[in-house]
Amino acid sequence: MIIAVAALAVVAGNASGQSPESIMDRAVSNYAGMKTMRAEFRQTITNPLTGTTSVSHGEILRKQPNLMAINFTDPSGDRIVADGKAVWIYLPSSTPGQVLRLTAGSKTAGMIDPGSMFLTSPRTRYTMKTAGSEVVGGVKTSIIALTPRASSAPFTRAKVWVDPATGATKQFEVTDANGLTRLVVITSVTANAPIARSAFSFTPPRGARVLDSTAFGGN
Repeated sequence: MIIAVAALAVVAGNASGQSPESIMDRAVSNYAGMKTMRAEFRQTITNPLTGTTSVSHGEILRKQPNLMAINFTDPSGDRIVADGKAVWIYLPSSTPGQVLRLTAGSKTAGMIDPGSMFLTSPRTRYTMKTAGSEVVGGVKTSIIALTPRASSAPFTRAKVWVDPATGATKQFEVTDANGLTRLVVITSVTANAPIARSAFSFTPPRGARVLDSTAFGGN
């Protein structure tokens, strides 16, 4: 899943001279080295079927090995929280009065964390190729195009913008089978700063209907 992406200068070719696999290896190492992470983002979702575009902003908190919270500031109040035992999805902007609870090990829960999608065993999960380079937030990044090897993947193609010098992921984009595109730009990252355990707690609001995915066969 960030501040307007102004003046993104597109440069042909892979300026780093590294293979896409080696760049993604560095991104994996960079991500794994962050025992905690606090990142601000902007997300743009474009739906070609409806001709609509929506923009949201928020903050991602992550603490290894399995704690995460996505707190939206716009729309305010939307939250996704992984507390180590379950993943709670509370989106009052679209489904008021409802909370979805997923088991922590479920397939759907595993797709909540963008780091899990792209930075866990990418060599075995995707074919990779370079797709040029681009300046994002003042940093020249290498663009890596990913195609899932498995037909069960939640998207048909993706692109990841990585700083080849540090391995920092600056933005990513995924497109599903219907053409819906999700672009997430990371505007700031703070690594390995203390984050209270309470940041990864969620209590359903009073009166909210809690839907447990296991009750209706969800995985």
